[in-house]
Amino acid sequence: MSRRTKRPPSPPPAFGFARPDHAPSWHRLAYAILLVTPLATMAWPGPTFARDCTGLCLLDRLFLPSTGPTGDRANATREAADGDRSSAPWSLPNSGLTGSAPRWTVSAEAIVLSRIGGVGQTLVARLPGDVQFFATAVTPGSEALNSNQFQQGFSAGPKLSLIYHGDSGYSAEISYFNIFNQRDTRTIGPDSPADWLVMKGVGAFWQTQDFPYQGMAWDATTNLYNVEANGRLDLAGRVTVLAGFRWLQLNDGLQGTLTPADQTAPTWKNTNCGSVFPQSCTLFQITAGNTPAGNYPPFWTSGTINNLYGAQIGVAAKVLELGRFSVDGLMKAGLFDNHAEQSTVVSMQKVLYPSRATTDHAAFVGEIGLQLKYRITQALGVKVGYEALWLAGVALAPGQIGETFTTPSSVTALGVNCGSHVLFQGATAGLEYSF
Repeated sequence: MSRRTKRPPSPPPAFGFARPDHAPSWHRLAYAILLVTPLATMAWPGPTFARDCTGLCLLDRLFLPSTGPTGDRANATREAADGDRSSAPWSLPNSGLTGSAPRWTVSAEAIVLSRIGGVGQTLVARLPGDVQFFATAVTPGSEALNSNQFQQGFSAGPKLSLIYHGDSGYSAEISYFNIFNQRDTRTIGPDSPADWLVMKGVGAFWQTQDFPYQGMAWDATTNLYNVEANGRLDLAGRVTVLAGFRWLQLNDGLQGTLTPADQTAPTWKNTNCGSVFPQSCTLFQITAGNTPAGNYPPFWTSGTINNLYGAQIGVAAKVLELGRFSVDGLMKAGLFDNHAEQSTVVSMQKVLYPSRATTDHAAFVGEIGLQLKYRITQALGVKVGYEALWLAGVALAPGQIGETFTTPSSVTALGVNCGSHVLFQGATAGLEYSF
């Protein structure tokens, strides 16, 4: 029987555990992972993290998404290192829109509004051309144009706002917008065969065309200005209540002219056309004459200025939020003092007679809006929306015809008609920047 050679003793086990003589290959892979992982974490993000993060934390860092911004990876590292988060270690990278709350938000938009509503006033009536001129003052005619037929269309202007975001959900805002020169012109006539076109006022005034080749044109214009300052308070994250002061100015104008202008002076108005009555010509008997025409003014011009001062309350709410998109709604309402003024200039026998009156009247203003916003970055957003503004208790120019009394040699303003209401509605579009 042969003598067995004695084997030398094995070296001490590494890492504190015994390694078998013939360890499987997957065990070697596991040992390598455990060795390489601490070394890799010390290289990224650093040795401080390696001292504080072991086990699942290390595996979580290895498999974090690497497609997001560097700042996202750093945020994720800090959250895992805190060690006191109750959420799951796996999460999607953020959208890049997180950051500290801004102190200021400035908005610059274009606003495009149309006007709906007004006051009904007959501006032109038709009479047959064979009626004698002096009889057109008292003969009823058929209505050819009413002031509520004006369609002034859309008019654009700027809309600017600035918001300061305070602490505890409080904020303050100031905003401004205006729309310029909404306008519509309506012309009646000339007719074929010729008809009298008549405008009648209160008292002695009435106007026809001077010659059969003329029509009667009316021009309506509107301007609107708005400034407001509000305090705001955020409630429940998605709802904001507001209260503040507002000033609106609504200017409305109306002007009547004969078109085209007179080619010669209407001297026929001083003849009786073969009748025993003066000014007895029919429209078919009018002749042009030889006297040059002057620079004749419009026969009727009315204008109103409404200055509305008052307090309002409102509510704004985030209706929907989906990623970078959001939809916001807005409602405001307030009671106002309308300091209204009307001025009228009437031309009688080509001589101008002015008149003027002022009053203070209660008014109401209501506003609604809906806005779609898209965040390009955390600071910059683009937005489009719809807006409607209703004013009640205002003075419009056609309504002052009934407040203007005329005699053959004078014009007197009896007061200011503030019984009208008007709706402005349209679209907004622009940019918003927060910092």
